[in-house]
Amino acid sequence: MLLASGIWILCLSTIGLAGNVQRVLPFNATRSSSAGISQKISQVVPVPRQSSSLSSLGFEAYTVLDLPQFPAHQVRVKKSAFCDPTVNVYTGYLDVDYGAKHMFFYFFESRRDPAKGEGEYAFPLAFSNTTALFADDVMMWINGGPGCSSATGLLMELGPCSIDMDGSSPNGTLWNPYSWNTEANIFFLDQPVGVGFSYADYGETIETTEDAAKNVHAFISIFFETFPQFAGRTLHLSGESYAGRYLPAFASYLYDQNTIAVAEGREPLNLQSVLIGNGITDISTLYPGRYEIECGTAALEVPFQTISTCVRMKMADAMMKNCVDQFDSMDCRAAVNFCDAEMSTGYWDSGRNVYDISKVTLFSSFNMYTNNNDLLKMCVSDSLCYNEQIAIKNFLNQPSIRELLGVESPRNFTGCDRDVATNFNLHMDKWAVPSQYYVANLLERGIRMLIYAGTYDWQCNWVANKLWVDKLEWLGRDAYSAEEWRDWIVDGKKAGETKKAGMLTFATVVGAGHMMSVQL
Repeated sequence: MLLASGIWILCLSTIGLAGNVQRVLPFNATRSSSAGISQKISQVVPVPRQSSSLSSLGFEAYTVLDLPQFPAHQVRVKKSAFCDPTVNVYTGYLDVDYGAKHMFFYFFESRRDPAKGEGEYAFPLAFSNTTALFADDVMMWINGGPGCSSATGLLMELGPCSIDMDGSSPNGTLWNPYSWNTEANIFFLDQPVGVGFSYADYGETIETTEDAAKNVHAFISIFFETFPQFAGRTLHLSGESYAGRYLPAFASYLYDQNTIAVAEGREPLNLQSVLIGNGITDISTLYPGRYEIECGTAALEVPFQTISTCVRMKMADAMMKNCVDQFDSMDCRAAVNFCDAEMSTGYWDSGRNVYDISKVTLFSSFNMYTNNNDLLKMCVSDSLCYNEQIAIKNFLNQPSIRELLGVESPRNFTGCDRDVATNFNLHMDKWAVPSQYYVANLLERGIRMLIYAGTYDWQCNWVANKLWVDKLEWLGRDAYSAEEWRDWIVDGKKAGETKKAGMLTFATVVGAGHMMSVQL
């Protein structure tokens, strides 16, 4: 259990929640924010426009929440007895475009004490001599894809319960002692529309990350401004895989909207940090990273790819520079298709799991997506190479579970939606806007960033993430480059290596795969 507990300690330490654990790791961060709008945001305690309480919600009917500044959005929420009996659990929908689209979410309060946690800390109020006490923070988790449900994170990685694979549990799930809601209130959001239990009345889907950001901002804003017990809480955005593209854009949109809110005398969201696990942020580093994983010793002691394949990978990588130096959608799409074929086919033929190179899968080359996008290759259907994914789909499609959650989607649950993925890929979403530019701007405005990666992932590998972090152009680049790598320790054992300067922390997790919280 070293890995599961270590990841939780890593995240707590970096965002400043871990109490005395901060003394264990070499890259702890403080809660102080930089000058400027970030500091002002962190000091403001919002005054809710509506006075509501989650405890007053019922288990049957949805309660509708809305705000005047979001006339096209509303949140419907109800209590649920799903997954974790020790805390208050809520599920619901964010209705978008005047009720035409619906985004599903799960919300679990902190196990410690969501209203007055032991980790209570204080911020001075911006326009007062008094001090406000804050309880456990709020975190949002999203999975990637694009097009994959955050139920993967909830039921397979870091949620309060895990899918029961051996049938020993009467309710289909098992208690997770390492859940991130141990010390944080956490949302799991199925986004964009069309993912998981999220759906559109007329079948529309979101096509770009920047469009998705607007809905995420509306959802978070309506929730925070409606319930006084969470007003002013520190907010952390977290996720993995394609969340490396999502989260920098989402956080940037939230920050810009905060700036507008402050200028207009409205209360901003208390956004403090972003956590990205095995993400895809700078696509130009992905293929060189995969080369080092397969043809070098970045993950295993001996290269496992054939020499001929390694040569083709080098040639394919040269073609990808067209997408970096001069973006043209048609040329770039052709280069991507060629490189995916050259760089991915050889790996699939090796029989290794794309999410954990130490494991051999029974499946050979398979692609459920017509665009041959290697980020979305699956072993079988939407199983993501893991039997747990099939079990999660079957579990969530049970009529009793759908009723328990309040699901209204007319479709069956699927772990990853091909229509969403196709739309994002057709719009070249991961190429059109380099997400590392968002990261640089967030760092320079006082938003803490944790970039972490398991060393056994091939899909969005640690080398690719290290490459883009090392070359990131921001004001703290020289300080970051001057820092040396240090081990971080859990229970007396090395769990990985880390490097930190200013608001930026990079960390590896030794022996972990893409979905690194999974114990397999």
